[in-house]
Amino acid sequence: MFRPLLFFSLIPLIIGLIVRWWFGVRVLGNDGARPCRCDLNRWLPVPDDASIVHRAEESAAEFGRQVRLKALADWHDQEPKAAASREKTRRFGLAVPPFTGIVAVFAVLVGKIPVLGAIIILIAATAVATVFNLLSLPAELTAITRSSRRIRDEKNFPNIDDEEAVMHCAIAHAWDAALPPILRWIHR
Repeated sequence: MFRPLLFFSLIPLIIGLIVRWWFGVRVLGNDGARPCRCDLNRWLPVPDDASIVHRAEESAAEFGRQVRLKALADWHDQEPKAAASREKTRRFGLAVPPFTGIVAVFAVLVGKIPVLGAIIILIAATAVATVFNLLSLPAELTAITRSSRRIRDEKNFPNIDDEEAVMHCAIAHAWDAALPPILRWIHR
């Protein structure tokens, strides 16, 4: 009974790990360490940033993280329903696998399912969360692309290569965060 469930659960998990590595981890490894410089007269801090001093030189990964956070804040202001839906999907991926694991452990303790069945159920719950997160990712990528165009038009980065590396890292951060945390812990 558990074999087909395991088989159909491993497919989205493997696909999720591969696309996260290809579009997220690999890009952050290649472009993320690049030192970049922004124009502090044009570069606005991330929403909810209380720092007094902002640095003009950071890594592309750090600027990409900031671009992603700005894009998510703008997206939440422009399309609150879509942004809230994506956030609910991320929370689903955060909560469902551990909660399912706890329920499966109790089911094993009372003798309702075997230990292997509990592990497979945990894998299946993680696969469902992975599918939901990957299906809701294109909306976030669209918001990041829209924000990237605006940053490009404002000429926040004097060097075009810095700008490209930052935009690639912003998208890579979205892909990196696309999987449930349980898979990110395993695949670090």
